[in-house]
Amino acid sequence: MTSSYGLTRLVLTDFRNYGSAQLTCDVRPVILTGPNGAGKTNILEAISFLSPGRGLRRAKLSEVTRNNEESKKPEKEQNSSLSWAWGIASTLSTPQGSWDIGTGLEIQEGKERRIVKIGGEILKSQTLLRDYVHVLWVTPQMDRLFQEGAATRRRFLDRLVYGLDSMHVTRVTRYEHYMRERSRLLKYGGADRHWFDALEARMSAEGVAISAARRQFIDHLLQAKAWTLGTFPQAELALAGQIESWLGAYSALETEEKFREVLKASRQQDRESGGVACGPHRSDFTVTYREKNRAAAFCSTGEQKALLISIVFAAARLQNLQGAGVPLMLLDEIVAHFDERRRAALFEEILSLKMQAWMTGTDIGLFTSFNNKVQYFRVENAMVHEKSVLIKM
Repeated sequence: MTSSYGLTRLVLTDFRNYGSAQLTCDVRPVILTGPNGAGKTNILEAISFLSPGRGLRRAKLSEVTRNNEESKKPEKEQNSSLSWAWGIASTLSTPQGSWDIGTGLEIQEGKERRIVKIGGEILKSQTLLRDYVHVLWVTPQMDRLFQEGAATRRRFLDRLVYGLDSMHVTRVTRYEHYMRERSRLLKYGGADRHWFDALEARMSAEGVAISAARRQFIDHLLQAKAWTLGTFPQAELALAGQIESWLGAYSALETEEKFREVLKASRQQDRESGGVACGPHRSDFTVTYREKNRAAAFCSTGEQKALLISIVFAAARLQNLQGAGVPLMLLDEIVAHFDERRRAALFEEILSLKMQAWMTGTDIGLFTSFNNKVQYFRVENAMVHEKSVLIKM
């Protein structure tokens, strides 16, 4: 039995190295193989743009436009209403039916705009994609997740939280907007205290809700029977930050009040620094290898990769256990880093969750144990070719 949730059509136009490409599949897992530089990761990146945010590479919208001769023509020689555009069209199959979902970039009169459509209707905001698609990914660039700054780990955690709390993306977006507006008023002055009081009240409400949602997700993840990848390590997860500390000792309303007081008292300091000294944007997401009682930052590269996979799949399983369904999973060049035992455990989990995982690799032999339970495509020179069923060797 396979999942009824997954992409069944993907069309790329002027996206990265693809001038035009179309892939048709069913909801089984998808294997993309081919040489380095062929465009495998670009397909995963395109899928990641079907969810809110900047995609798995966090690229600017104009950076993913195909760099071809047509794009280089003067604007007056191109379509007068649209230039430097890329587009992604897809069909998502769900238990409730199929949805046509599309997104793309328009640059009109020098202004960039991301367009998102559901069933042909333009959405007011890309954040509304949260109600249709949830995507998780693991890429080679994430190998340093536990060595990089806290901001990278917060973004990673927030994407996991989206799967159980679709409003989380809206809270984060609003909080960041209020924070930027406060910083602007502090920099240029001219606003009376009532403006700051109103902004800081909104910041504190959204900020505490963000921290509470993160805490709740971690609590659910640690309590649920979600750690099923037997050969992969189990992780202890925690949040370190002032707001989280207050939430551990006070009610949400009391924490909001404390946050407002700190914001008010730090206006001069924040004006001088150009930032905001306190808030959920300063919190850190910490991970410990449970069996070894060792912080992830001090684990080996292989252990860190295994911890990362373990966390992502635990989140996917928790999402499924709580009735939210499984996400689309994008796994870029992942299996080459694991031995046969861990590859088998990973494949078994993907099939057990009935998940449409999109996996890339240069060596098709690493996927032979999947046999005909998945579908195979060969990517070469920005062309996608469906392969026949792979015979297990």
